[in-house]
Amino acid sequence: MSAKIILLLLASVSLSSIAQIVLKTGLSQPHVTLALDGGSYVNAATAVFINWWVVVGLVVYFLAAVVWLFALARIEVSMAYPFVGVGFILTMILGKFLMGDAVTATRLFGTILISVGVVFVSWR
Repeated sequence: MSAKIILLLLASVSLSSIAQIVLKTGLSQPHVTLALDGGSYVNAATAVFINWWVVVGLVVYFLAAVVWLFALARIEVSMAYPFVGVGFILTMILGKFLMGDAVTATRLFGTILISVGVVFVSWR
């Protein structure tokens, strides 16, 4: 696997992790949480989809998917997919430092176990 492919995969996974943080920020905005708790699906959908954090998060997710497609065009999916495990770890790290998420030993162990499992499942 070339360095260019690895960079594409890491870029896609990183963008996806960033998108998660941006989307969570948007969904945590007070007016969005109030609308989500209000019971009206129309008000909730409106509050979510006019929130610029959510819109930016979706755009970043779309960019991550485009980059992923460029990588998949060049390698087998079974070689690319283990990089998703990196995304689990990166998202947990970003969540801790940017969102204040609790990272317990159990959560850390579970995330690493899932990431290693993804690698084993795709191993040839």
